[in-house]
Amino acid sequence: MAQPSTRQELVNYALRKLGAPVLEINVDDDQIEDAVDDAIQYYQERHMDGYMRTYLKYKFDQATVDLMTTDTSETATQVGARASTFKTQNNFITLPSHIKGVVKVFDFTSKNVTNLFDVRYQWRLNDLWDLTNTEILTYEMVNRRLEDIYFLLEGQKQVRFNMRGSRLYLDIDFKTDTRDNDFIVLDCFRAINPAEFNQVYNDPWLKRYTTSLIKRQWGQNLIKFKGAVLPGNIELNGREIYEDALNEIEKLESEMISSYEIPPMDMIG
Repeated sequence: MAQPSTRQELVNYALRKLGAPVLEINVDDDQIEDAVDDAIQYYQERHMDGYMRTYLKYKFDQATVDLMTTDTSETATQVGARASTFKTQNNFITLPSHIKGVVKVFDFTSKNVTNLFDVRYQWRLNDLWDLTNTEILTYEMVNRRLEDIYFLLEGQKQVRFNMRGSRLYLDIDFKTDTRDNDFIVLDCFRAINPAEFNQVYNDPWLKRYTTSLIKRQWGQNLIKFKGAVLPGNIELNGREIYEDALNEIEKLESEMISSYEIPPMDMIG
């Protein structure tokens, strides 16, 4: 099919582009599977259609809260054979492997304040006691100012995440900031699963990239037969196939950066 909707149809499409069944493509089935896996992984991590923004909620239980207050010890040998012990707090939760990035964790503190002694409660009580005489714009501006002040007083909770480890570290005080049955909400990106969204297999860039990866493997397999002459004076030239595939891959990856990849956010300061 010119519009593959399954993994095998994508493989068949790529092999036909390389000349099958007219030509014998000297690539093992496992090598083809590796090439498809590499192509899909690259697509999921770089292509703007390879991942989607999603929200995950996580519920704490008391056992998890207690575990996050414990430490893992590591020992390192210093100069002079002196051993030093370091401790790392187990303040992380393990995310599913398809999560590729975490944008932020929503505020741990609720904006629905009912505490009489909270500064935000007092501000609203004194300045916004009569909404009939208060404009919505003024109310919104006061609310934003309140959050800015509260941020300065308490600070933003820090989080750390690396998709290769699938661990989201929460730099918070688990004795005061979390309790049993509390929820946190994560703003994150998850990889598109082709088995669930089979339109991925028909993506034009992915089809070309998969074909080029298989072509590179084909050329690499034939390199060792350089100079071998087959019946009919046919000479194998795996090096040419290999280098041609490398040029195609380089162009496709440049196209990814210029046309399909979301630019990284600028860092100031």
